[in-house]
Amino acid sequence: MSAKKEAAQFTWRYRLVLGLLAAVALVVAGRLVYLQVEAQSFLKDQGDRRVLRVENIPAYRGIIQDRNGEPLAVSTPVVTLWANPRELITQQHAWGALAKKLGVNNARLRDRILRNQEKQFIYLQRHLNPVKADDILQLDIAGVYGLEERRRYYPASEVTAHLVGFTNIDDSGQEGMELAYQEMLQGVDGKKRVVKDLKRRTIKDVGLIRNAAPGQDVTLSIDLRAQYLAYRELLSAVNEYQATSGMAVALDIQTGEVLAMVNQPSYNPNNRTTRDVASLRNRALTDVFEPGSTVKPFTVAAALESGKWQPSSQLDTTPGYMRVGRKSIRDLHNYGVIDLTTLIAKSSNVGAAKLALSMEEDAVSGMFRRVGLGQATGTGFPGESVGMLPVRQRWRPIEIATLSYGYGLSVTAVQLAQAYAVLGAGGIKRPVSLLKVEGEVPGERVLDEKYAREVMAMMEQVTSDQGTAKKANVPGYRVAGKTGTVHKVSANGYEAHQYLGLFAGVAPADNPRIAMVVVIDDPKGDAYYGGLVAAPVFSRIMSGLLRVKNIPPTKTVENFVDAAKKDSSDT
Repeated sequence: MSAKKEAAQFTWRYRLVLGLLAAVALVVAGRLVYLQVEAQSFLKDQGDRRVLRVENIPAYRGIIQDRNGEPLAVSTPVVTLWANPRELITQQHAWGALAKKLGVNNARLRDRILRNQEKQFIYLQRHLNPVKADDILQLDIAGVYGLEERRRYYPASEVTAHLVGFTNIDDSGQEGMELAYQEMLQGVDGKKRVVKDLKRRTIKDVGLIRNAAPGQDVTLSIDLRAQYLAYRELLSAVNEYQATSGMAVALDIQTGEVLAMVNQPSYNPNNRTTRDVASLRNRALTDVFEPGSTVKPFTVAAALESGKWQPSSQLDTTPGYMRVGRKSIRDLHNYGVIDLTTLIAKSSNVGAAKLALSMEEDAVSGMFRRVGLGQATGTGFPGESVGMLPVRQRWRPIEIATLSYGYGLSVTAVQLAQAYAVLGAGGIKRPVSLLKVEGEVPGERVLDEKYAREVMAMMEQVTSDQGTAKKANVPGYRVAGKTGTVHKVSANGYEAHQYLGLFAGVAPADNPRIAMVVVIDDPKGDAYYGGLVAAPVFSRIMSGLLRVKNIPPTKTVENFVDAAKKDSSDT
């Protein structure tokens, strides 16, 4: 081959190779342009899907606190362990160690993983202590991960359980104020972007999408010191008298705030595993009962208001019973001719019935309605009962008579406490509040002040030596109140040997500040009268409340010493 022909072939091959290289370069360059320009968003999204995640930033649930800022419900950080069964199925060698750390049966864990092996998420254990959770995560088992959450904790436990309520495992309110103020307390979770490795461990935070908005705090009206005191005394009484249950409510007369509200039996809201459903009720707000003789002061108030009766007016209760239609109304004793003060002090059913029958048909029921009996208190508490106050176009005489001494209607302990607060406030009715109230609370006048003060003076005789509740006395203070003992109602009617023992009262009687109701349900034995089982509880709780509220004694030193001597001689 000639040199010229060889040179031509070399040139052709050179140009071919060069062309091919140029074509490859153009293809590569085109591909690069496509990847960098056209497919950039797609590729970035695919990369982000593998390492970039959006995580929740848990919002702190608002604190529930007492009127002095003492925490009653707080949220604490916990770790929830979860697993991806598709990954965990390949780690069978580690299942035994995992089960041991979790404190569960090995076979049970194995069965659970196998049953869910097609899923990508199952809970292993909720709300673990962070230290324990970290100990498990240190096993570094593929498919086992941790999730930061919050758990509700209740420092006062059983003492405030019925009022505060509790949340479920997902931190959502289920009972009490936790449920009533769920929207205010819960807050809004935030969101952030993070980079995670193939083991789902967070490498770094990339950016904040939305800040977590914590829930608002809720300040209750109760004083935790008063709550502890009331709880202790009520528990002691229920145990002493072997009662089925009990409740106590104390109201601030000047504001309508609930200072203490306790029930027995109670429960521990920190323990979700051992709850008796019956013990969850806030009986002071949900349970209704016939108030018995505790409403007689309002019957007397209606009589005074009618203009037909004065405190000194005389009533003949001889011979200690009376017939109304086919029914017989009886007193414990024949009290003979008595005035209205003695009617209250001795708790005469006959006297109350005669007063009621001497007035307009709806005089007594109208008075009960005005002071709040059988009416909604407006607290907003979930499940609060309204009670029942009959409305009649025409009343039968026996209905009027029995209503006058507390049968034929049903009320809650809070309603009864509110009614006594009306007397203490000189006839002013204020709304009941479970939240702390700032400033002066306006009220509605429902009873002339003159009549309210006259009834208060009569109720002081109930706690005197001649009254039915001298055990309700508080050394150093004047106390006005009324006992009540009623038969319990069942499906078969009134039970012959089951009672409610009640005491409702106000202190100090000369400058009323606190109204309180104590109910002891079905005390066993011979001591079942309100003056024997409920009055002593009232005395002990009220004594502590007056100290908590820094209300000075109103009796003279001599009276205080005499009262102390009398109490010691009685015991």
